[in-house]
Amino acid sequence: MSERDEHDAEEPSRVVIRDKRRFDPETGEPRQPSEPRHAATDDAEDAEYIDEAPEPGVLFEPRRKPAPSPGAAALQRKLAELTTELKQAKTEHERELAELTTDLKRDRAEYANYRKRVERDRAAAAEAGTGAVLAGLLPVLDNLDRAREHGDLTGAFKAVADQIVDTLGRLGLDAFGAKGDPFDPMIHEAVAHLTSTEVSEPTCVEVMRVGYRHADRLLRPALVAVADPEAPAGGTAGGGTTGSHTGSEAGKSGNGGSPAAPGEDTGEGSVR
Repeated sequence: MSERDEHDAEEPSRVVIRDKRRFDPETGEPRQPSEPRHAATDDAEDAEYIDEAPEPGVLFEPRRKPAPSPGAAALQRKLAELTTELKQAKTEHERELAELTTDLKRDRAEYANYRKRVERDRAAAAEAGTGAVLAGLLPVLDNLDRAREHGDLTGAFKAVADQIVDTLGRLGLDAFGAKGDPFDPMIHEAVAHLTSTEVSEPTCVEVMRVGYRHADRLLRPALVAVADPEAPAGGTAGGGTTGSHTGSEAGKSGNGGSPAAPGEDTGEGSVR
């Protein structure tokens, strides 16, 4: 073991601070080394920049904070003012952004409603125009139906008639009114009334003219003869039905109080 190792083993370890700065931090002047720098051995280089050892327990002396200058205080005040202005400008911009966003959403909703309304009006106008054209062609269809009933619609004329009917059907023309359909005063026009024991409700027993509609719009009602259910046999004696009661009262008033004769027309009976 060398003498240096023995010396290090005998002495306790201590903290050594080497100040290798070439300029004095207080004065700013370059430092002059006390001895010339040699790079022969590590011991010589370490000894060249070793300062005095500090007191035990003290690593360095804290620096004193420099007193704030008037210029720094003014800069701090200016920075605070700019920060406040920046926050105000940010708040104002956020408010304007919220208003513009609300206006944009309102405009988009209004435009969407306007577009839907325009499309709806355009569809309604197209349906109205198609309905007007179809209504003008109804007499032609009536003539075709009469020719078909009389057997005159044959050959090439029948092919043309079928093609016309198919084309109008694709355009939305719907024919209604057939024998046996329940009577509906909204789409049927009754031109004759009669009673029958074969029906339980007002029923179309004969169709004089077919009705047509287009897109749930009535173009022409159907002309039909309606059969009402016949009243029970005991209804007249007991004064059951309104129609029989009305006919009796009319007969009494017209014949001095005597009942109407069987088969006599009282003016309020059904067309038979």
